[in-house]
Parts: sequence; structure tokens; C-alpha cells
Amino acid sequence: MENIMKTTKTSSTLLPMVLIGILFFVFGFVTWLNGALIPFLKIACELNELQAYMVTFVFYIAYFVMALPMSGLLSRFGYRAGLQIGLGVMALGALLFIPAAFSHTFGLFLLALFVLGTGLTILQTAANPYIVVIGPSESAAMRISCMGVVNKGAGILVPLIFSAWVLTGTEAYTETALAALSEADKTEALQALSARLVEPYLAMAAVLIALLFYVRFSPLPEPNLSANESSQKSHWRELLKYPQVILGALTLFLYVGAEVIAGDSIGLYGQHLGLSNFGVLTSYTMAFMVLGYLVGIATIPRFISQKTALACSAIAGLVFTLGIMFGDEQGTTLASWLLQPFGIAPVPNTVLCLALLGFANALVWPAVWPLALHGLGRLTATASALLIMGIAGGALLPLAYGALVQSGLSHQLGYGLLLPCYGMIFFYAVKGHSLRKA
Repeated sequence: MENIMKTTKTSSTLLPMVLIGILFFVFGFVTWLNGALIPFLKIACELNELQAYMVTFVFYIAYFVMALPMSGLLSRFGYRAGLQIGLGVMALGALLFIPAAFSHTFGLFLLALFVLGTGLTILQTAANPYIVVIGPSESAAMRISCMGVVNKGAGILVPLIFSAWVLTGTEAYTETALAALSEADKTEALQALSARLVEPYLAMAAVLIALLFYVRFSPLPEPNLSANESSQKSHWRELLKYPQVILGALTLFLYVGAEVIAGDSIGLYGQHLGLSNFGVLTSYTMAFMVLGYLVGIATIPRFISQKTALACSAIAGLVFTLGIMFGDEQGTTLASWLLQPFGIAPVPNTVLCLALLGFANALVWPAVWPLALHGLGRLTATASALLIMGIAGGALLPLAYGALVQSGLSHQLGYGLLLPCYGMIFFYAVKGHSLRKA
């Protein structure tokens, strides 16, 4: 572990955490924009339920496809250069939204999202193990929770900004209103709607380029990644001897799928229920995630262990999923009790249970990483790349949910897909993380 995290003498835990925290804010801003982008593109590109979830598919499949190449890139060029390359690739992805918006072409939107996901893959592959090894292993979940607060804080803000900037007036683009237009007028109206994305993504590209130069001239210490380069292939074979890593990657695969469904499907679900504020519902999920992270920061490891937090998260996820599946889509009793005291307008009980999955999900990622990487030494970086590949769950599980709904299953019962996800998380908490023999 110490060989991987070899830094300059002047380095400290605080400075890298501040700099990486800024990057985690960017991760959150770009990632959780999808929750508001999906219902927008569903209108602008006239998509069905399954097609709409192609947004999450191409964005998150980039993590699976590009994790290994990007891990090799970090080994070759180093941490700081990798961060700069990642930010540059993300800026390119943001710029690709401009021709996609002007041409009103869904395929170009998907290409732009894949490029954005590729840039994020580079940044995530470097940032997550960095936070794990920068201090004591037993407090790693607390440090990752701090990053989670920043990440999901961005997730609270971005739907609100996107809704005010882009979604205002979209109620005029209902299926009934569009059907009343001639084909030429409808095409013109949808192209004008699509063009609303130009300014936000142009601004995003400018911010990413500014951050690239910020990282270039910042005093961020450089970890020593060279130890991985000479024996990377043997490292992959050796990982097969560590079930806690393989099961950890599977757990993250299912967890990220559940997290993305909770954050990115809530807008479409609200749109299905006819809620006028569907564009900002992702903020509800992110707010509960921030609350969960704050609980983790306050309690781990002082009062509860990382594995106990993981088990409690799984149980909460199971309870809230059942609440979505069998709750009242019209009743607002639960929301009135939880939200009205804070001046927040109530939402249907099932929508609130979906948002509450953010609270259940918050501590899963911070807890799985240190449990999966515990005692791996020189294999840590290679194992981290495998864990990052688990993010592909965010590509496949939302698409599976969209396919279930498109096939005729109700939105409510479709969320039953989450039950085995939380079941696996519970198993990893109580047994899977401690397995040490293949």
C-alpha cells in the first residue's frame, strides 16, 4: 500500500483532499445531469422508455469499456497527466453536444455522452484509490463519504440549474400539443427545443478546460504508479485468488445500477405520474444521499464499522424498494411528514421512497472500496481498475428497467429489479468481504 502511495515530502492529506474534492464536484455535476437530461431528450428526440435509458447505457458502459485502457494510461503517463487528459476528453464530450443539439440527432448525443463517460473513467480510476490510500484504512469510508458529499451536492444543484435553464416551458411539448402540429412545424419546434442544450454544454466545456489548467499548475502530489506497469498481466491473474475483490466488483456493479436507477429514473417516473417538477426530482435523491454521507462521516469508524454500515444500507434499500413497489402513487402522507416541515412541496409516496434510496445508497460505495482493497498491497491499483469496471452496472440495469417497463410491466413493479441488488450488498457486508480463498 505504501509503495503505491509514494508522495513528495511536502504533501499532506488535506491539500490532496481539497483538490480531489473539486474534481468530485465535477464528477457529480456531469453524472447527475443525466437525471434531468433523460426526460428532456425523451421529449426532444421523441423516444420511448427503452430508448431514453440509452442515455445511461452509453454513459456508464464507457467505464467498462475504457477502464483497463485508462488504467494503462495512468501507469504510463502518471496521475497528474492522467487527470489533465481526463478533463480534456470530458471537455471534448461537452463540445460534441453542440453539433448534436443543432442537428437534433440522438446518435450524436449518445456519442457525446460516451466521450464524457470516457473522460470520467480516467478521473475515477485515479481518484478513488487515491482517497483510499491517502490515510488509515479504517477511516477510508469517512474520507470517501466526504467526497460523496461534494459529489452529491453537485447532484442537488445540477437538476435545479438545468431545469431553470433548459426545462422551462417544456409543458408546451406534450404529445397532444406536438400531434396538433404539422410535420414541418413539429420538426422545427423540436429542433428549437434541442438547441437549448448548446449554452449549458458550452459553459461546461469552458469550466472543464479551466480545471485542466488548474490541475496542471496545482501542487497535487504524484503517486508512484510505475510498480504496476511491469507485471500488470500477472496482477490480473493474481486477483482471482482474492474473492473479496471479485465479489466487491459484482457488488459495485449491482450497487451502481441501483444508484443510477434511483437518481436517473425518478425524473421519468415523475413525468409518468404527471408531476410538473419532474425535472428537479433527481435533486431529492441526491439530497438524501448527502444526508447519508453526513451520517457516515459522523459515525464511521467511531460508532459503527464499515461492514455494519454496509449491512444497514442494504436493509434500508430493501425496505424502500418494497415501498416503491407497493406504495400509493397518489398519496402524499409520507412526503407531508418528511418534507413539509422544511417547506418542500410533497410528492407521491412512491416517488419519495425512490428518492430515499439515495439515503440507503450513500454508504455502499465508501464501504465496499476499503473492504475490497484491504490487504492487497501491490495489487491495489489493479484491483481498483476492476472495481471501477463495476460502474458498468449503471449502464445495464437502468436499461433492463426500461426494457421491463417498455414490455408492459408497471413502473412500480419494474423497481423489483432492485431487490436482488440489495440482497447482494447485504451478503457482501455479512460474508462476502471476509472471503480470502478462491
